Amino acid sequence: MVRLPLINLHPDHVAEVIETATTEFLAQCLDKDSLDFPVAPPFGSLVKAVDEEANIDVYAVVYYATTSPIDSVHRARAMGLSMQQLRSEQPQIFDMLKTEFKAAIVGFKEDRRLVQHLPARPPFVHQAVLRCSSVEVAFFSTRLDFLRTVLTVSGAPVDELLAATVRHCHAAHSHSRPWLVEAGREISQLLKDDYDRLGAVLRRMRP
Repeated sequence: MVRLPLINLHPDHVAEVIETATTEFLAQCLDKDSLDFPVAPPFGSLVKAVDEEANIDVYAVVYYATTSPIDSVHRARAMGLSMQQLRSEQPQIFDMLKTEFKAAIVGFKEDRRLVQHLPARPPFVHQAVLRCSSVEVAFFSTRLDFLRTVLTVSGAPVDELLAATVRHCHAAHSHSRPWLVEAGREISQLLKDDYDRLGAVLRRMRP
């Protein structure tokens, strides 16, 4: 299999939508030019799918990632080699595995208007998925309505996801204490009926 170079891609273009639904999408990471496995965006980080047809950016929080063989019939097997040995002795390995991640939709931007609820439709298949810059993350998380959506993500360890998302946003806000306090207040309201759970989430929010 020939590895095709990635030409004229945005530097933050990391994946492509391969499956889509009202509340989330599945994306496959793009192959790298070098002999390295594609790495999914971090758990709890913010990405955006660029919907070219609707002319909107769909924002989502990464909540699940997996690496598996492209061929679903044959499983990967242990080879007992270092990464350097794999590159020199088994370079075809890097073409035989794929990395995918799921992201829960938490908002979108249309005509410079940013909203934190579901768009009328999810992004189409084959649309680009970009890693959000710190500036974008800080801008998106100026409002905190999306944290309620994060708490409702199905099939995810939502407490861990909520804490990880807050940590990423806090870093984007240059570790601003006032922002972190505001986030803590928002989560306190969301989990006010479960004090033990609230305490556990607040502890996990610390960098």
